[in-house]
Order: sequence, then C-alpha cells, then structure tokens
Amino acid sequence: MADISIKQEHQLPLQQAKDAAQKVADKMASEFEMTTQWDGDVLSFKRSGVAGTLALRDKEAQIDITLDFLFKAFASTLEEKVARNMRKFFAEAA
Repeated sequence: MADISIKQEHQLPLQQAKDAAQKVADKMASEFEMTTQWDGDVLSFKRSGVAGTLALRDKEAQIDITLDFLFKAFASTLEEKVARNMRKFFAEAA
C-alpha cells in the first residue's frame, strides 16, 4: 500500500499527459536523485528508501509512492511537493 497517493485530473491528450508526467519525474529526479523508467503509460521511479509509479489514465494521472521507515517522517513534506508539481506541470501542459 502506498504511503502517498495523489490523483491529478487533466484534460490532456495522452502524449501531452506523458510530457507533463515526464516533467514531474524530471523534477523529482533532480530534487531527490531518483531514476525513472517508462513502461507503457506507467512511469516508475525509485531511489534508496523511495519507490513509486505515476500512471496515466484517461483524464487522470495517479502517483503512488512507497516510503521506507526513515522517509515516512517526511511523508507530508514530500506529498506537498509532489502535489504542487503535479498541479503545476499538468496545468502548464494544458
């Protein structure tokens, strides 16, 4: 079960949604030193202590993040940053 789960509605065609998701991933990768990889419409990301997916669906993107014990203390801060990036990049792409 994910420690952080955020749904972001959007009105973007799939390619624009993928571009927005990639921007979210790039931001997370630079801030948190994560690696990312696409598998169809699902972007997986990970680093030591943090792993998750950003799944694109029709009119919705959902990010699920699992944190290890040490990162759970920062869950609310991480959730706030990720939610802000999701809103920003999916709105910019529209």
